[in-house]
Amino acid sequence: MESKSNLEKLEQIERGKRIKHIRENELHMNKTQLAKEIGVSSQFLGLVENGKGNLVYKSIKKLRNLSGHSSDYILFGIDDNSISKTKKVLEQYSEIEISQAMKFLNDIAVFIKNQ
Repeated sequence: MESKSNLEKLEQIERGKRIKHIRENELHMNKTQLAKEIGVSSQFLGLVENGKGNLVYKSIKKLRNLSGHSSDYILFGIDDNSISKTKKVLEQYSEIEISQAMKFLNDIAVFIKNQ
């Protein structure tokens, strides 16, 4: 069996760190709690967080739903915080209110550009 490349190993380690950060700092769960929620053992989750294992699709999907992060963020570290925060804020407003606000922002941008 072929060994993983150094880049793949580094990606796996970084992915584990992201998952641990999400668990500890955002979800405020211990390993046992998160493991139960995403359908793995706490021992396996420990391996994943230490860069020695990978979650399967089903577990990533559950983690995505729990955390609000995209799969791209969980897997590759592509920042998604501003997008998810914006979506959550915009859920409070109707389409008409959002449309009016967008028009207002556009008007301000045009005004600033013409100064």
